[in-house]
Amino acid sequence: MTLRHAAQAGLWLAVYVTLVTAPLFVLLLGPMPRGRGFWWEFSMALGFAATAMMGIQFALTARFRRASAPFGVDILYSFHRHLGILAVGIVVAHYGILRIGSPAALGPLDPLRAPPHLTAGRLSLLLFAAVLVTSLWRKRLRLEYERWRLIHLALSTAALGLALVHVEGGGYYLRTPWKRALWTAYGVFWLLLIVHVRVLKPWRMLRRPYRVASVRPEGGDTWTVALQPDGHPGLRFQPGQFAWVTLRGSPFLFREHPFSFSSSAERTDSIEFSIKELGDLTRTVKDLRPGTPAYVDGPYGAFSIDRHPEAPGFVFVAGGVGVAPVLSIVRTMRDRGDRRPALLFYGTRRSDEAPFAAELDALAATTGLRLVRVVEEAPAGWPGETGLVDLTMLDRHLPPDRTRLEYFVCGPNAMRKAVERALVALGVPLTAIHVELFEWV
Repeated sequence: MTLRHAAQAGLWLAVYVTLVTAPLFVLLLGPMPRGRGFWWEFSMALGFAATAMMGIQFALTARFRRASAPFGVDILYSFHRHLGILAVGIVVAHYGILRIGSPAALGPLDPLRAPPHLTAGRLSLLLFAAVLVTSLWRKRLRLEYERWRLIHLALSTAALGLALVHVEGGGYYLRTPWKRALWTAYGVFWLLLIVHVRVLKPWRMLRRPYRVASVRPEGGDTWTVALQPDGHPGLRFQPGQFAWVTLRGSPFLFREHPFSFSSSAERTDSIEFSIKELGDLTRTVKDLRPGTPAYVDGPYGAFSIDRHPEAPGFVFVAGGVGVAPVLSIVRTMRDRGDRRPALLFYGTRRSDEAPFAAELDALAATTGLRLVRVVEEAPAGWPGETGLVDLTMLDRHLPPDRTRLEYFVCGPNAMRKAVERALVALGVPLTAIHVELFEWV
């Protein structure tokens, strides 16, 4: 991360902390009644902080390019997930402290007898817990991605609305008009975020459609979809970035999926995405016909050599279809005439499951790319590396100036974590290791 990106990251982190803690400082200003006790006030502080955190969760997934640029959207989504767990934990602590120390203040559990704002708070907690469970165990619950997104948005929006109703019943904490105005402003802010994500952004995408130009097989159940802009000049991206793509549907529907660009960033006539058959939508990619409408929201991501213009060289470690963003980078380097040394470790389970194998061999023969093919289940007579990319293999192939290079890792989580640990053990600085999270939605 450059100094400029580090400064931007620090600024946005400060904005986040300010938005979360501002309600606490503001609500504590002015006259406060005595005799409530530390644990009561601490519980109230936890409740207000958790509500602010839950609201800002919407901002973390709104894909504001300026805010996401220093981190990468994949990192923000991972941050979003971990903060969601923390926020639900804080809400549970808020409720638990009151349940233990001041049970009478919670009123009866019967919603017909309890004050409305207390019932709203309990329902909000249950809905936030449901959001957490369906997100963390989506695959175990066999929730399709599109259905999960609908459930996630519906539950989280309802939970936040109920939380605001609960906050409105906060008594003396919101007694002064300017304190109430603060939470009104937060409510309007969250409503505008939802309008931005679900109305304005899809409307802009609808005005900049694409059409499927071709679909071609790449091997290993992977297909490349080429899209051409329809009535507009298209978009520019940095090699290694990704976009959310909607195929066969309106951008107002929940059918968008994140895919990495695999084409060269120097091409202006079309953009390409290489997609492996893994889920309900991806298994139908091969059936797309030329002329099918598509919509693209992007580019996003910090996984790009363009963020490191002074780097003397690059090392890429890719597993399976994780090679797609690396292919975009290598193709771009070729088209730019960038002759900086590049080393690619490309791992697949079997030799016949490697998309782009022939093209990568050709690039290795005609450019500065050095290719190390790694096959986990190697056939007899396999000339390349076998097994998994580990410390010994990396040490065997990395050049002597390894600590000066920039490293890009993309693949399944187990592979990514193992490679990161190996690189650190080999003396590569953490700041030189850049990862594309492979499973974050």
